[in-house]
Amino acid sequence: MRYNVVKNANEIISSSSYLVKNPKSNKNNWKNVFGNNNPIMLELGMGRGSFIIEMAKKHPNVNYIGLELDQNQTAAAIKNINDQNIKNLKIICANALDIVDFFGKEIDTIYLTFSEPWPKKGDEKKRFTATNYLKLYDRIFKKHKHIILKTDNKILFASSLETLSQYWYSFDKVSMDLHNDERNIENVMTDFEKQYYKEHRQIYYVDASFKD
Repeated sequence: MRYNVVKNANEIISSSSYLVKNPKSNKNNWKNVFGNNNPIMLELGMGRGSFIIEMAKKHPNVNYIGLELDQNQTAAAIKNINDQNIKNLKIICANALDIVDFFGKEIDTIYLTFSEPWPKKGDEKKRFTATNYLKLYDRIFKKHKHIILKTDNKILFASSLETLSQYWYSFDKVSMDLHNDERNIENVMTDFEKQYYKEHRQIYYVDASFKD
């Protein structure tokens, strides 16, 4: 699935009240950004934001932050929410490698929904479940580590299970075919996933945690 270029993307992003323009200034202070002490969930690579928007609407007592590097996709996400009043949602347009500059130990859950799989050998360190990323997450998780991943890419899924297990995560739920799983697994679809569902494509899912 390809996204179109959004006209005036930078203007759309910078003028939105949902955008956190200087996330570094809010490090260790996100409870004041949201005005409460509710749990904070972070989605890395939110795309056009369909997942994070619906999750925020579905769970008003949880705070959500969507992070996306690409300006066109960030602008598309903001266009999707600008006519709504979602008080528990904020957007950051930045590189995921910079998250330790944005957050102290404030994040309860990290969502990785259809992240770039980087399937080629030699690109493993670019995957959001690579060890170098897991070490970054250690520095922003509030107390317990909690990662939820969804992907249609078998290579990414297999490597994620391997790196997470080597990093001492436990798997609370694993599904090799999420859309046909008979268990009660909450599933809000992303834009990619909605198309994959129509194509009857197999979706892989893991809910992983680590408690000290």
